[in-house]
Amino acid sequence: MFTLEGAASAEATLRFAESLGPRLVLVGHSSPFRATSATWRALRRGGLGLLPYLMVNHALPMLGGALRRPPRLSALCAARGIPALRLDAPAAMRAALRASGAELLVCYHLDRILDAETLALPPRGAINVHPSLLPRHRGPIPAFHGLAEGATGVSIHQMAPRIDAGGVWAQRAVPLPPGTSASAAARALHLAALPLLEEVLARIAAGEAPPAPPQTLPYRGWPSPTARRVAGVKLLGKGDAAAAWRAPAGGWR
Repeated sequence: MFTLEGAASAEATLRFAESLGPRLVLVGHSSPFRATSATWRALRRGGLGLLPYLMVNHALPMLGGALRRPPRLSALCAARGIPALRLDAPAAMRAALRASGAELLVCYHLDRILDAETLALPPRGAINVHPSLLPRHRGPIPAFHGLAEGATGVSIHQMAPRIDAGGVWAQRAVPLPPGTSASAAARALHLAALPLLEEVLARIAAGEAPPAPPQTLPYRGWPSPTARRVAGVKLLGKGDAAAAWRAPAGGWR
């Protein structure tokens, strides 16, 4: 499993890892601070009003994890002897994936595009959990766009060397209460993916072939201040900072 730990997915990825038992043979974790250029691009597009969202969803869980010792993915890996790898160098990432003998790669809230060479290493390829009803709302903040259009849900799709592309194995609409923030929606949607993901894993284990890719719809990037104002969707709401602080993230060495 490859993931970017943060408020959006830390609880979901921990539950998923716990459910896998001996099927989990490698965990790759990406740092939210690895690419300052990506952060600057997000801020140029979304304005400084995006900064609190980024801090709450990425910095706060890491800080909370460093100061506390809640159950978390890093502790699970240490207890079970599961190799854990920081996803910095592509060559090391591919070597670890190859050495693990993984049959399938599951990406859960990952912040990068994997190239064709990496995706071809597991015999059954790679699947990704995406918190939108693909092919709608491809991009880094799908929960916001789903809330703005009243169409929230989650998809499990076969990965391709493009952003949120590849055939959709399964998806499910997940209606959310009015006034839900983008941050709270992301947490809810990643958790809602868990039963759907188990269904897809069973189908893959049974030998089902990957579905054909759908028609690709436009990429939906970080919303501008004007887009956020028009949509009337809050990036952060009451309780989001506290949830991020409690998120079972961090602890990697």
